[in-house]
Amino acid sequence: MKTVNSIQALRACIADWRKAGLSIGFAPTMGNLHAGHLQLVAAARSECDRVVSSIFVNPLQFGPNEDFDSYPRTLTDDQAQLTAAGCDLLFAPPVEEMFPEGREAVSSVSVPKLAALHCGAVREGHFDGVTTVVAKLFNLVQPDTAFFGKKDYQQWRVISQMVVDLCWPVKVVGVETHREVNGLAMSSRNQYLTATQMAVAPTLRQVLLDARADLLAGQTVDAVANQATSKLAEVGFEPVYFNVSNCNSLEIFDSQVTMPKNAVILAAARLGAARLIDNIEV
Repeated sequence: MKTVNSIQALRACIADWRKAGLSIGFAPTMGNLHAGHLQLVAAARSECDRVVSSIFVNPLQFGPNEDFDSYPRTLTDDQAQLTAAGCDLLFAPPVEEMFPEGREAVSSVSVPKLAALHCGAVREGHFDGVTTVVAKLFNLVQPDTAFFGKKDYQQWRVISQMVVDLCWPVKVVGVETHREVNGLAMSSRNQYLTATQMAVAPTLRQVLLDARADLLAGQTVDAVANQATSKLAEVGFEPVYFNVSNCNSLEIFDSQVTMPKNAVILAAARLGAARLIDNIEV
């Protein structure tokens, strides 16, 4: 695997592949890789001739009181894992390469309707930061197919909508969430959990499973959400949201709806220093 840090070097590699008529798969990440990230690379490897991954801890998507400075950066280990997974090219730019005029001056890309819901409602500007950087990466890598984990279901839908709205010739693939044996969705931020909290964390997945069963049994959206947040609070979580939503528009169903069609349950909750998200399609 080759690692490049500059836009110029990245473009040179992409240009050579394009001249050769090779298809390109792309798996963008913020590094500190785990098996879920490597699953994206494996999906790209199975569909495309060449695989590009990126590692960029994007300052635009972090709020003022979030963990940008402390976010784990493990480039050497990440490079070894990507090499073993069959990645062909890693783009790992410094912040000044992506934002040469400073992050405050960069043009912004927004998907306002989808981005205003759920995580976007409690993390102002988060998804504008995501879409702005992903848009820039798409322009640089020029992938035929891009792969995103469905653990962050809203992010996957927001990026999919951005591609449709801006008419990019990129296929966006959602890859199923990779989980620990106990059901906890893999995340770089899981390492913020203490041993005691790690034992509690899989409850989020179980509550989602129970909520889906309750919806399918005919309980109202409101009843299911209230029961779920109570269960999470009882074991030590601080629920942020627990929303039964349309899987395409992400709009939250009316509280008295029963048996909602095309539904996904999106949940976020704090446990100690970690903010965990997960979801389940109904």
